[in-house]
Amino acid sequence: MELLRSNLSRVRIPEPTNRIYKHECCVSFETPRSEGGLFVDMTTFLAFGKDYVGWNYEKTGNPVYLHIKQTRKVVPEDRPSKKPTLLAIGVEGGFDNNEPQYEETHNIVILPDYVTFPFPSVELPEKVRLTVDAIIMAEGAEKKEQLAAWTADKKHVSAYAMNLPQIGNDVIVPPSGWKCAKCDKKDNLWLNLTDGMMLCGRKNFDGTGGNNHAIEHYKETSYPLAVKLGTITADLEAADVFSYPEDDSVVDPLLAQHLAFFGIDFSALQKTEMTTAERELDQNTNFDWNRIQESGQDSELIHGPGYTGLANLGNSCYMAATMQVVFSTRSFNSRYYINQSLKTAFEMAPADPTVDLNMQLTKLAHGMLSGKYSVPALEKDAEENAPISTTNKQEGIPPRMFKAVIAASHPEFSSMRQQDALEFFLHFLDQVERVNGRSSALDPSRSFKFGIEERILCPSGKVGFNKRLDYILSLNIPLHEATNKEELEAFHKLKAEKISEGKDVSSDEIVRPRVPLAACLASYSAPEEIQDYYSTAMKAKTTALKTAGLTSFPDYLVLHMRKFVLEEGWVPKKLDVYIDVPDTIDISYMRSKGLQPGEELLPDGVPEAEVESSNPVANEDIVVQLVSMGFNHLHCQKAAINTSNAGVEEAMNWLLAHMDDPDIDAPISQGAHGNEVDQSKVDTLLSFGFQEEIARKALKASGGDIEKATDWIFNNPDASVSSDMDTSISSSKPTSDDTELPDGGGRYRLFGIVSHMGTSTHCGHYVAHVQKDGRWVIFNDNKVAASVNPPKDMGYLYFFERLDS
Repeated sequence: MELLRSNLSRVRIPEPTNRIYKHECCVSFETPRSEGGLFVDMTTFLAFGKDYVGWNYEKTGNPVYLHIKQTRKVVPEDRPSKKPTLLAIGVEGGFDNNEPQYEETHNIVILPDYVTFPFPSVELPEKVRLTVDAIIMAEGAEKKEQLAAWTADKKHVSAYAMNLPQIGNDVIVPPSGWKCAKCDKKDNLWLNLTDGMMLCGRKNFDGTGGNNHAIEHYKETSYPLAVKLGTITADLEAADVFSYPEDDSVVDPLLAQHLAFFGIDFSALQKTEMTTAERELDQNTNFDWNRIQESGQDSELIHGPGYTGLANLGNSCYMAATMQVVFSTRSFNSRYYINQSLKTAFEMAPADPTVDLNMQLTKLAHGMLSGKYSVPALEKDAEENAPISTTNKQEGIPPRMFKAVIAASHPEFSSMRQQDALEFFLHFLDQVERVNGRSSALDPSRSFKFGIEERILCPSGKVGFNKRLDYILSLNIPLHEATNKEELEAFHKLKAEKISEGKDVSSDEIVRPRVPLAACLASYSAPEEIQDYYSTAMKAKTTALKTAGLTSFPDYLVLHMRKFVLEEGWVPKKLDVYIDVPDTIDISYMRSKGLQPGEELLPDGVPEAEVESSNPVANEDIVVQLVSMGFNHLHCQKAAINTSNAGVEEAMNWLLAHMDDPDIDAPISQGAHGNEVDQSKVDTLLSFGFQEEIARKALKASGGDIEKATDWIFNNPDASVSSDMDTSISSSKPTSDDTELPDGGGRYRLFGIVSHMGTSTHCGHYVAHVQKDGRWVIFNDNKVAASVNPPKDMGYLYFFERLDS
């Protein structure tokens, strides 16, 4: 006891603001349930497994630790239910998850000789007792962060609910027999809570759903809230209420009052429709969903080094799928596993290793690749007091600390919402590059980086070049290149017949376009016309020809398939298409050649272009179309100029909104289109991930309205020569220095696929397939199994490894 008293100065009573780790080791995935338990440093409140606590003592000199050990206990099956768990997916207040119970023991341990004192004990100094009590009672930092992220994603109360205007009190909504007021749709109907209009919902990418009449009604009236008919029951909290201006499902605390206004007695209604969330879940059970997950396949579960699953932290499948492929590469495997030990990373880490990306990447790599945690999970037999047995399934490791540190600079990835795997991949590589910035030789992200060169040929015969660096090739999918056009034509005919008969097309009858990957690659490198290109050689605007190629071929080539496009209503939709991807590809023909003998570069500088660009010029095609509708010619010119010649619809909307402007009849003068843009609004759009040039152009086109500017950007993916909707999220660097990048031949072998099923990248599910040891393996969160039939035609991201001859 004297030894403990002599070290009291190294014991701290935690403050409410202190982060206390007691559920997981900072440098490994050991927990209190591991064989050696956890040791919590009573100075820093960091936790360490038994094999790693000595490292902390060597580094910090902190000798006093609280040892926490949890032992599983076998209890009768009819034990009382546990307290509901808050972190229960989709259930308010949680549910009894029936997890096994554990007995927890505590001891005070003093290093380096591991002198042990039992706790509780009245002989312990008061400071020690207070510190241990505070640690035991505290919410662990690991769970606290997860809880904060989860509860932040619950439905919020609509800002429009409390003061919602209601009109047309002569409208009485019947209890059944509903029909859209503008078409014949009788399902997927939404009741606008302001005027009582019953209208159909949005149209899905496959033609199902509604005809967009509800959203169109909102655009016409600005009436904000609607409730889905068929989801209203005595349990009003389960009703599906949507806020159009907030673009989210919301809570309406006054829903009963708002329904009563239209004569609706919710207590007598029965549920007949799925909510939006339930419909998404239902879509997840279709044929393609099962195909991606290889559901129902008699697949062999795999354990061992390199075959460790990642436990789902709540919609974290985008991260799990991406990291499984990334750590299957030699570059990341070598950097964070083979060539860097856990101890080395810990010694290099700052005082708090939980916030150090290098430490957490090394921890994740050793957790995934060592095989230490790729073991069958424990399972209790059904019989009371039966011994513990095992199952071939594995629990997987929970990458909580890695997620916390990689998402620290990105609020979306910090949440529990589903995210885009492509965005995460680019953000991840960007962070890895930053942390390895001083040593390019150590930076594994460089194995994915390559140079892109855009060649501009103007009619003068002279050429110009734009160069940038990127991590991905983002490919359009040319549906007109489908190889099964006859089958598609027959399917569309069958579908039309069934729709006319009021029947649905079954999943096994659906025929999707099949587009060869070669056609997508050819589309990328095909010449593209650039309208209104200012030629410094001709000193005038002209039509130029742009081609793109690669200045280097990376070790690992990532192809992103642009399956998400914009349809009517400016709503992103997913292309229902298969991509035929071969096992090997050769992109040697895509290498850019630079300036060729006999070619002359376009002159530098664009002084005359700058002068010309300062004078507003209206697109005559837009003006002619507006004039044909009966509008004044001068007004039409101003409308085109003030919307940056975005299109007839944008110009007409501007015109209708500015007909009464006092200067509408004033002559057009230099700068009349208002080059000044509110910088705060530009910054807001930049925070969404858009480029500054596009943000300014969009704000000019939308009269400074941020929401309309966002719509404009999505509706004009070709607004800039050097950027578009998909690549605006790229981590490409403005520099063109590709001299130190890896390079080689253009032949590649497919080794990884990240597939996605869902109507958007922010819902559904991601799964990875990786070729390892001569066979394909499926990584579906914590499930790791031999792949029976990898869905090579359904990928969202394709990973290729260069084959050097």
